[in-house]
Amino acid sequence: MPLSKDEFDLVRKVVRDRSAIVLEEGKEYLVEARLNPVAREFKLPNLSTLIQKLKGVGEYLVIQKVVEAMTTNETFFFRDIYPFDSLKKNILPDLLSRRSPSGPLNIWCAASSTGQEPYTIAMLIAENFPQLKNDGRLKIIASDINETVLNKAREGIYTQLEVNRGLPASLLVKYFQKKTLNWQLKDDLRKMVEYRNINLCQPLPQLPPLDLVFIRNVLIYFDVETKKKVLAGIKTMLKPDAYLYLGGAETTFGIDEDFERIRFDQAVCYQLKRKK
Repeated sequence: MPLSKDEFDLVRKVVRDRSAIVLEEGKEYLVEARLNPVAREFKLPNLSTLIQKLKGVGEYLVIQKVVEAMTTNETFFFRDIYPFDSLKKNILPDLLSRRSPSGPLNIWCAASSTGQEPYTIAMLIAENFPQLKNDGRLKIIASDINETVLNKAREGIYTQLEVNRGLPASLLVKYFQKKTLNWQLKDDLRKMVEYRNINLCQPLPQLPPLDLVFIRNVLIYFDVETKKKVLAGIKTMLKPDAYLYLGGAETTFGIDEDFERIRFDQAVCYQLKRKK
């Protein structure tokens, strides 16, 4: 049976309250497609029974699985290549020129899903700035709300299809090892990234002062007020000359006027405006 309006509204409320993701009218088909497997996982007779459990006390695991199912985890290595080109050619050289040889360099990848983005950054640094990899001053923190994808990221195991999406063959051979039919990142690369469960719609945890933040293709799922809160939280953790990357369809314009847009060839990022 198709979802009733009340059932759809309940799912929308739970997902928004827990993750700030806004499910728009007309997305009933998406809810059905993503939650039917969850109902089967809990051995429930139908989707309506699952949704009714969202009202229950002590149904934390059900609520968690529903919210995780409704999050989008699309990602791949070197996604939208231009940000990584600018990171190599412009941003990391600029940051390193401003830091002392022993000064820390802290990077946060928010909403990092199954880890391809932070591991892309780790490989880029290992290839082009090996001193950062070896001298102990680099910290890459990656986070997501979905514990299932975080566990996959920590393992660093990817299918042939996943490594075929964006990853150059030379880096596959250098940084991965075959594991049955899949590929696993070598230990020294995996150890470069620390994974944490961070909910962007909750007060952000204390992180070290940040030089670089990637929060790409997640703000598009939030309403304006949530976007403002997320950017306000990030601002408090940025060093004055830090860089912020958003997704190609995202902007700070009209949301937070403390940021200015910076362009490097075809890549766009943001910095806090200099105080006059």
